[in-house]
Amino acid sequence: MNDLVIKNSKLIEKSGNHYIGIKDGKISEISKQPINGEEEIDISGKILLPGLIDPHVHFRDPGLTYKENFKSGSLAAAHGGFTTVLDMPNTIPPTNTAKAFKEKKKIGENKSIINFGLHGGLSSIEEIKKISKLNPASFKIFMDLYENFEIEKMFENLSFNIKSKNIPITLHCEDKKTIIENTDRIKKLGRSSENNAIDYSYARDSKSELISVKYAIGLAHKYNLSLHICHLSTINALNYLKSIKNLKIGITTEITPHHLLLDNSYFNTLRNIVKTNPPLRPKGENLTIESLNSIDMIGTDHAPHSLDEKQKGVWDSNPGIPNLETTLPLILTEVNKGNIDLKMIPKLMSENPAKRFNIPNKGKIIKNYDADLIVVDLKKEGRLNMDNFYTKAKYSPFEDFYYKGIATMTICNGKIIMNDNEFLGVNSEYKNITKYVYD
Repeated sequence: MNDLVIKNSKLIEKSGNHYIGIKDGKISEISKQPINGEEEIDISGKILLPGLIDPHVHFRDPGLTYKENFKSGSLAAAHGGFTTVLDMPNTIPPTNTAKAFKEKKKIGENKSIINFGLHGGLSSIEEIKKISKLNPASFKIFMDLYENFEIEKMFENLSFNIKSKNIPITLHCEDKKTIIENTDRIKKLGRSSENNAIDYSYARDSKSELISVKYAIGLAHKYNLSLHICHLSTINALNYLKSIKNLKIGITTEITPHHLLLDNSYFNTLRNIVKTNPPLRPKGENLTIESLNSIDMIGTDHAPHSLDEKQKGVWDSNPGIPNLETTLPLILTEVNKGNIDLKMIPKLMSENPAKRFNIPNKGKIIKNYDADLIVVDLKKEGRLNMDNFYTKAKYSPFEDFYYKGIATMTICNGKIIMNDNEFLGVNSEYKNITKYVYD
């Protein structure tokens, strides 16, 4: 007998209502006919989607846990409909040694209420070899922090150690030299940074992304490496990538909800609340809903800070936006407006991330796959309210945005962990459902 049966589920691509059987954490049956389970839940014709997979979060654990940690971050993720997240390596210490990688993995296993993976950072060749054996989601390079010769050395070092393991390189693409030159020029104008937060978007301009993307593609071709470009933000960079789509290396792209739905005019009202890297772009240079047809996935780039850190002025405030609990309702609202096809959501937010980052048995609702699922109510509406969120961050550019459509239930490895904004048993019987997705 099934452990759990979800009754009257509406599945994308299938007509009518379905019964979903779950046993031992896996999808055991999909049927139009009633099936039996020890526990049964009737979702009354609501939509059932595969659990969302976020390829890009910053849980700040270890070292910066006053901003976020694996417990608060995973609660926020589950609340937002995510059942798997991949955490970035820029913590304290950075996840660029095997020792640090193992320690962060243990933290995740002890604190997270959902599945997770870890991106690795880069240090020595020896550490790259060691981390490769620990099954990282990728190796991450923050190109805005390094000179070009340093970046090429990283590509060269990776080329000898990860190609046979099918591990991609994830990239933050902004050109350091261009950023420094622009920032120096703007600062010399002597304008008040308090009133000109928008200057940040011109210091890290669209040109810096395009230069960096082109350089990365050249190196990937030279060293025959596979790339994933994080938080793509400009139409020129996207058009360039489309123009070389026949290049014989793997290239995938990701967009954030803020780069999709906002432009740099929001600096004028929200100032440093919308400060992030790469910054919001001017209209005409930014990506839009139509760009989703050429993008592989949506990543939140969930990057929380304390409110004090967001209020230090245009140059000193910390860049980053918390997004785990706002992304799905914002995207579902666009579905309700007719701007996005509902079928794109499981593709962009589950299936493609699972495929790109080699996550087994996730991203689809098919028999024998992991029972990571979310129930979506397309009719439920309201306004986004930080007071109802689980992230430690106390700010969002999407505060008070209207939404129509939201996740009302989150199921991870066959266990219901969130139902109607309430968490069930996450400190007791469900504590040990978390899995490192590459084990």
